[in-house]
Amino acid sequence: MKLVFATNNLHKLKEIREILQPEFEILSLADIGCETDIPETGNTLEENALIKAQFVEKHYGLDCFADDTGLEVEALGGEPGVYSARYAGGNGHDSEANMHKLLHKLADKDNRRARFRTVIALIAPTLLTHIANKDSQRGIENNSHLLFEGIVDGRIAREKSGNEGFGYDPVFIPEGFEKSFAELGMEVKNRISHRARAVQKLAEWLKKTS
Repeated sequence: MKLVFATNNLHKLKEIREILQPEFEILSLADIGCETDIPETGNTLEENALIKAQFVEKHYGLDCFADDTGLEVEALGGEPGVYSARYAGGNGHDSEANMHKLLHKLADKDNRRARFRTVIALIAPTLLTHIANKDSQRGIENNSHLLFEGIVDGRIAREKSGNEGFGYDPVFIPEGFEKSFAELGMEVKNRISHRARAVQKLAEWLKKTS
């Protein structure tokens, strides 16, 4: 069965494909000829993930899932959250500027607790119809979409360290470790990260119901 993952991020694609194949063929936006930069205008991670998945289902008629991720810092009331990629303003995705702003706002705070949270939205009418036909007794609470969440707790370091990864990886130290995601490297991060946990929940559901 084919599923579209609403991204062109090659790192995300590789991780997802390793988990879901060969049972599912995972297509990227590029694979279906989608060149649109889908706007993330939601106020929550859930809304942004749904916007992207809904766009693909509406315009291409394909079963699709999408994700959105935010860094939530306790001492900052959950900031930057849904605005993580554009925390420093401008056009967004300026990791250096985002980390600089975060460290500046936490400079005088002892509470460094934080968490990364990923939400995956699955919109798959073809798959859900298949499931309903296969087992008419199976209850599906929402036949329009399903959500899967992954969380990794940790803390914000006093300064950046490490060269791997992307985004806030150089300043986020996951619980149970003394090194940042950027120091631990992608192999470790992909095993314990928020996205990996959300994807694993998606994979377990897909494999159970396929």
